[in-house]
Amino acid sequence: MLISTLRAAFLAVLLSVTAIVVAPAQIQAQAEIALTTSEVEEWRGFANRAEALIDGTLTSDAVLSELRSDLVTYRARFLTAQDANASRISATRDQLAALGPPPEEGESEPDEIAERRAELSEQLATLQAPGIAAQEAFRRADGLIRQIDTTLRERQAEALLALSPSPLNPVNWVAAVDAIWGTTFAFATQTIGSLEDPARMREFRSNLPVVLLLVLFSGFVLWRGRDWIERFVARLLDEGGGKRSKRLLAQVMSLTQIIVPVAAVFALALALETTSLFGDIGTALTGAMVTAGLGYFTARWAGRQMFPIRDNTEFSLRLPAPRRREGRFMANLVGLFLGLYFLVTAYLNPEAQSDAANSVIAFPLMVLAGVVLFRLGVLLSMHLRLMDEDQLEIRFFDRMLGILGKLAMAIGLGAPVFAGIGYVQAAQALLFPAIMSLGMITALIFLTQLVSDIYDLLTKRGPDDPDALIPALINFALVLMSLPLFALIWGMRVTELMEVLQVLREGFRIGETRIAPGNILSFIIVFSIGYMLTRAVQGALGSSVLPKTRIDTGGQKAVISGTGYVGIFIAALVAISTAGIDLSGLVIVAGALSVGIGFGLQNIVSNFISGVILLIERPVAEGDWIEVGGTMGIVKSISVRSTRIETFDRTDVIVPNADLISGTVTNWTRYSSLGRVSVVVGVAYGSDTRKVERILQEIGDAQPLALIDPPPTVLFNDFGADALEFELRMVLSDVAFGLSVRTEIRHQIAQRFREEGIEIPFAQRDVWLRNPEVLRGDPPPAAPPPEFEKPAQDGLRRDSMGDVIEGLSDDASASGEDGR
Repeated sequence: MLISTLRAAFLAVLLSVTAIVVAPAQIQAQAEIALTTSEVEEWRGFANRAEALIDGTLTSDAVLSELRSDLVTYRARFLTAQDANASRISATRDQLAALGPPPEEGESEPDEIAERRAELSEQLATLQAPGIAAQEAFRRADGLIRQIDTTLRERQAEALLALSPSPLNPVNWVAAVDAIWGTTFAFATQTIGSLEDPARMREFRSNLPVVLLLVLFSGFVLWRGRDWIERFVARLLDEGGGKRSKRLLAQVMSLTQIIVPVAAVFALALALETTSLFGDIGTALTGAMVTAGLGYFTARWAGRQMFPIRDNTEFSLRLPAPRRREGRFMANLVGLFLGLYFLVTAYLNPEAQSDAANSVIAFPLMVLAGVVLFRLGVLLSMHLRLMDEDQLEIRFFDRMLGILGKLAMAIGLGAPVFAGIGYVQAAQALLFPAIMSLGMITALIFLTQLVSDIYDLLTKRGPDDPDALIPALINFALVLMSLPLFALIWGMRVTELMEVLQVLREGFRIGETRIAPGNILSFIIVFSIGYMLTRAVQGALGSSVLPKTRIDTGGQKAVISGTGYVGIFIAALVAISTAGIDLSGLVIVAGALSVGIGFGLQNIVSNFISGVILLIERPVAEGDWIEVGGTMGIVKSISVRSTRIETFDRTDVIVPNADLISGTVTNWTRYSSLGRVSVVVGVAYGSDTRKVERILQEIGDAQPLALIDPPPTVLFNDFGADALEFELRMVLSDVAFGLSVRTEIRHQIAQRFREEGIEIPFAQRDVWLRNPEVLRGDPPPAAPPPEFEKPAQDGLRRDSMGDVIEGLSDDASASGEDGR
């Protein structure tokens, strides 16, 4: 049965995952086991026979599967033998390296060294021979396994695409009726034969009390147990009211909706099998009852999870109550049709029937299941549409449900159409895996919600708190672990899945170093331990050791940061060594990559080195008031790459460490908090300068933060354009109060000058306006009309171009001159 196959496959997956972790230890323990000559000869003979069977076209799938299993055993043996004599090979290589490089052509070396080099070289070749033979055998076995997988995969694809007789053709209905009648007749014949057999009847009478007890138990649980469980779970949800413990208990108890009824069905199947009255067909049918019951009750539970009666769960679909009721009904129908499919398959045994009979028998169930799957897809798509209409936040989960709804609708329509054409096996490979995938997705949603509720209960996280990282990582791991099950549901063979796990177990090689999941796991565990120890040492230094020393706060943080960097570096080295990763083979690769990486990461490396210099030299420490590149503020933190500065307007500025090392930095408070402030003031011309100087001196001497040595100083700077310019200078014991001191001094200067009658001038300017009437908007004055005089006739003459030019006669000129 399909469920039984999946259960066995799941067990195989768990064993394979365990093998991935245990494999490195086994390989290490068997590293010294080399292949013997008899094993090599036996393998070569088996490999030749396997090649002949694989090349044969009449070899059945069962024979190929058995052959593949034997090849997998051989391959595992060869994998362990590849590292044979590894320790001795390493020691021999070290001995050869101790002799120095071999002489170049034309050169010689002492005879004793030459003899020893030849002896060690021959010994090294002998030690490497079993490993080389194991590698060659491993590659051959792996190639044969891949060839078998390709052959089986091609046969599976051909079977899926095979065109069977159409179930819509009435001619093929006769074959289906004959198959049903023949199976029923055989079943009745077996049952009657058992009833007429005295031995079977004696066995039945002896087992009758057990049979009756099992039947009563099954009937009572199926009749009343389900209602009791549903009421109990509903009562827990009603009484929960936000209490995560009761909600968590209700979620766990909801699984009894599957466990208890399936137990009842199992009891009924066991009772029927105990009678020994129904023959081989009855035995297959009773075995399928458990699978059918599991499918039905699981689908019913999944429907209540996805379409709950009360809309009080985080992952429930946003659907109105009538649509959720329809969803639960459709889920029950899916389970019913899936169970009927298992029962019909077990009862009629498709391998014993013709293709026409199988097509006609499977077609009605496929049509009904397709209709139900289409309706479920409509409900899933409706959830996304309603959320979009209500303008709610659409999560990734909601978008995935919308996509799944569209796929379910497409498969629900397409699969019956394909089956009607004649592609029955292809339709079955689409329809029933799609239904089971929806059940798997529901189970994943249930598990993710269960993990979140358990974490919230343990950490007492409130509903308004941000999402936690740990549940998200666990849920992501659950999704990854479910991928093999989805692959098995959609037709991937168990052997193919085991092949993927074998590749993971084998790992990959870089030079002479093999990196397998076990090595990675060892690296992660050792590095995590080293990282936690480093953090513990940092915490001890910061809380117990360094506060008792005379090192200031910045120096203490520098020591703690340096300890962290050194500890993490040492943890990485120890983890690499423990995992057995030989970095010598990566030297050439790292050298080639370092050039390109150097160009791409030169700024990051520069900032990292600058950060180390800052921690060692400490020109800038946390809490300092600095100014760099036009940014002024307080240093809040110094990391490996950058420094965070909080400006006086409470904004954070991230400055690369390279700017602090290569640029100009003004540190106001690093070595001393002393700082000078100055206040400039101007007085009117005519003021008594000595009096002004005396007043400013008194104000400066009265400041409590001003140092006595050097004392405040008053300077008569210059004769300004509008005022006599004075400046009051003083050194403060804490320059951080510079702004407040300047403000207070200016208040005191204004008050004293007002009391002493000293004027603080301000600039004055005289502005002359031309045409003020334009600014007022007055219209411009009207121009007087021009006066024209009629010129004398003799005063006109024409030039050479014919234009009239006005001229003066001699009399007029003379008259004008007389007038002057």
